[in-house]
Amino acid sequence: MVFQYISVLLAVPVFWDRFGLFVIVAAGAVIAILLCKGLKNSAAEDPLVKLFRPRFNQRSGTGDAELKPNPVRRYASCHCLDAQYEPDEVEDEGAGEHGLRPEWQELLFHTEVQETDSHAWNSLEAYIAKVREEGSDELNPMVGIGSEKWEQIVTLPKSIGTLKSVKVLSLHGGHLVRIPPAIGDMTNLEEFDPYTSRCLHWFPYEITRCERLTRSRVSTRCLYGNYKYRPPFPRLPQIPTALAPATCSVCGGLFSQKKTHQAWISLRVATDVLPLLVHACSEKCIESLPKPAFGYAQRPHFGGLHLEQPPADLRQPR
Repeated sequence: MVFQYISVLLAVPVFWDRFGLFVIVAAGAVIAILLCKGLKNSAAEDPLVKLFRPRFNQRSGTGDAELKPNPVRRYASCHCLDAQYEPDEVEDEGAGEHGLRPEWQELLFHTEVQETDSHAWNSLEAYIAKVREEGSDELNPMVGIGSEKWEQIVTLPKSIGTLKSVKVLSLHGGHLVRIPPAIGDMTNLEEFDPYTSRCLHWFPYEITRCERLTRSRVSTRCLYGNYKYRPPFPRLPQIPTALAPATCSVCGGLFSQKKTHQAWISLRVATDVLPLLVHACSEKCIESLPKPAFGYAQRPHFGGLHLEQPPADLRQPR
């Protein structure tokens, strides 16, 4: 019996020298076949699993065969919310010590001024007029005026309010810092896509007038008070000329000469919760605002560093 074991042990190296490569290749083939079967079974068990190609500045529902490469030449960027990306503890490289991340500073609105005598602005106005005259159902400035000019636009003209036929507003990859209240006059708007417009931190309350709006795609981490990091809101009141609407955001009435009442409120608009800036004609209009979305400050507020917000990542219970 002992001699049989010894003979077997002596034969193993000889066998491996002759057939080792074949064994490795065969084992690899078997493993590959098993993995393929496993993936097929997984897909059969879960038919919802599907790989999607990225959609950039095209409307939702665009077929895979019609999707185009990313047309954005340069994404916008700012440092307004940089503090939210800092770790809870930061290390001092010089001293080798740990400390808390820098505290938030009071935030201010973007103050960029749109050059309304520029070729880019005139091209955008002409494109809006063309969309209105043709009764088109989509406004897509990146396509309409080109990426180079689109990068020079920091706000939209008030004339967007005349676009009654537009159902899709695509502002993908823009350098916008604000949206005019006139968006509320786009009564047929169904889809709103300012995705990757990373300097767009808030929206006008008037967007809630778009009653048919059901689809949105927003870079939510770039928003004031976003649920992921809870950055602060700029302290109100701040009423630069570029922000002030002609009429009350709530009732549509004229403003008195006494005071314009500003407030922040976070509401669900289509598929996203957005920080909305309200310009009201009275405290009564502020009090009539709807209940804010779950997981956000549960009342209209004036922002600032002392605002108490819910903890980050708070979600609606199922």
